[in-house]
Amino acid sequence: MMRPKAIIVGNSDGMGLAMTRRLLSRDWDVFGISRSKSPITNPAYQHRVQDVGNATYPGLLEELSRAGPFDLCCYFAGIGELLDPLDMSNEPRIIDVNLTGMVKTVSAVVPGMVKRGRGHIIGVSSLADELISAEAPSYFASKAGFSNYLAGLALALKPRGVHVTNVRFGFVDTKMAKGDVKPFMISVEKAVDHLEFCIRKKPPRYTTPKIIIPLIKLRKWMMTLTGK
Repeated sequence: MMRPKAIIVGNSDGMGLAMTRRLLSRDWDVFGISRSKSPITNPAYQHRVQDVGNATYPGLLEELSRAGPFDLCCYFAGIGELLDPLDMSNEPRIIDVNLTGMVKTVSAVVPGMVKRGRGHIIGVSSLADELISAEAPSYFASKAGFSNYLAGLALALKPRGVHVTNVRFGFVDTKMAKGDVKPFMISVEKAVDHLEFCIRKKPPRYTTPKIIIPLIKLRKWMMTLTGK
């Protein structure tokens, strides 16, 4: 029996790295892409150093797609910074990495999955996709677009045998978990447990921890009342 193949984008640390190690322990062949070198040395693992925002990224994806077809594609790449109205040079890059990079990735991987009639896309979004932020508008907007795109893609691909899962985490204990208040933060390993559940069950949308959902709805309601 052939070993399943996965491509993981954004996996030199955090959830992407933990997910890579988990899949390798489950006898997957894994191709990884990240801006930094990978600490993993494993005969079942291949790594490419590449920034998803570079003009050469689609060419790398085309090269890797020939090594497929892939059974699973996970997109973890993401950045976020607070808005500086006097220097907004990083705003387009946040959108490019968080949203456009994901669309470029799935656009390269999905056709091979459709031809086989099976495959699974997992995109790691955030509960920020429901909110508006004056402090980090590019990050929140990118996650809203991310989740909306994957929701539509899930509807389009399900009749063709390809599943799409949009995973919406609250706070996970990684370098992306910024801010003084981080309610109900979960560990990286716990996050990967949730991702493994998604691989098994393939839901179109998966939100965790569910206890934070009422807080998000309350925040939205307060924003409606106060306008901020």
